[in-house]
Amino acid sequence: MRGRLVPLAEIVRPHGLRGEVKALLLTDDPGQLAGLGECYLWDAASDARCPCRIEQCRVQGRAAILALRGIGSVAEARTLVGRLVAAPEEALAPLPRGTFYASALVGASVVTEDGVLVGEFVGLEAAPGQDLWVVRAGQREYLIPAVAEIVREVNVTARRITIRPPEGLLELATQ
Repeated sequence: MRGRLVPLAEIVRPHGLRGEVKALLLTDDPGQLAGLGECYLWDAASDARCPCRIEQCRVQGRAAILALRGIGSVAEARTLVGRLVAAPEEALAPLPRGTFYASALVGASVVTEDGVLVGEFVGLEAAPGQDLWVVRAGQREYLIPAVAEIVREVNVTARRITIRPPEGLLELATQ
């Protein structure tokens, strides 16, 4: 399977003593993960994809506790830390009009309303108030709050995101 995968969660640590894992949700719809069943454990850096089955899913806020077929110990669960729980795009329910998977934006150009290139969308980080979009420009990294006042337009087809950053936001880059 080498089609487009959509990451739904990232495994962050073992949970309990029976091989369950805690995964941070990368979707606004946890039901997608709970109802998935068949999935892939994906190492995005190497593109290694291992088919897997979700036996049980319990959502806890912005995380899920997953029991995966064949994983029965803490040691086995520990080997999965950093893997993405992903599904082929065609296996997921269609998105409502005007919505998109954040993974579809990876590599998109991020520009200000004035047309100034800020950088490239590389992912998102979950935050208590709203998600933060991670934008990279060389060695600099910007965290852009994913709110309508700042993110003015998202064009998935053109792979372009237009933002209206408040004064000082782009000076807060990490290095």
